[in-house]
Amino acid sequence: METTAQRPRKRARNLVLAAVLVCFAELAGWWCSQDGGLVVVAKLFHHPLLFGVLVVGLLTAAVFVGVRNLAVRILTGIAAALAAFAAVPFFLLASIPSETSDRTAPGRPDRHLVIEEGSAMIDPLWWVYVDEGWGPTQRRWKVGYFNGDDFTNGLHEASWVGPDRIRIVTGDPTEEAQVHLIDLDPETGKPLRTLTLG
Repeated sequence: METTAQRPRKRARNLVLAAVLVCFAELAGWWCSQDGGLVVVAKLFHHPLLFGVLVVGLLTAAVFVGVRNLAVRILTGIAAALAAFAAVPFFLLASIPSETSDRTAPGRPDRHLVIEEGSAMIDPLWWVYVDEGWGPTQRRWKVGYFNGDDFTNGLHEASWVGPDRIRIVTGDPTEEAQVHLIDLDPETGKPLRTLTLG
């Protein structure tokens, strides 16, 4: 039977364990957000700012619950408040991309061309992906990244030419637009090359 003195330590251990589990969840989300990773896992668990704040909160609570020394509690509270205050600019400046287009490949209902848009302060940003497969086994392949700080690098259009080929148009369409054709591996949907402009 646990004593009254053991209860806070047990709660503190549980909070630390919860923080470790959150770290592992973010790590799994980050790993799946890489090229060819699982889309569902990345969408669920790759939120570094949110998970970072959650870990700091759990560890701070563990110290408050498990440590009796008032000075340590005060110092921990100050450190957590400073960390939260330092995270505010990242929340304000972070561009969380939003999905603006999802087109199915002709003759391939399991293959999608996905465009996400965001911004870096005032510059528009675009990410183009190919999602291959169904449900929890769906994988995401990076096709291109476009930074519109210079209009010649901006994404104007991304479309299917066939089930294994993508057409990307960059630049100003009223002047000299650039057309890029990207072939995909017919089996996996992985692009045979990628674009990075800007």
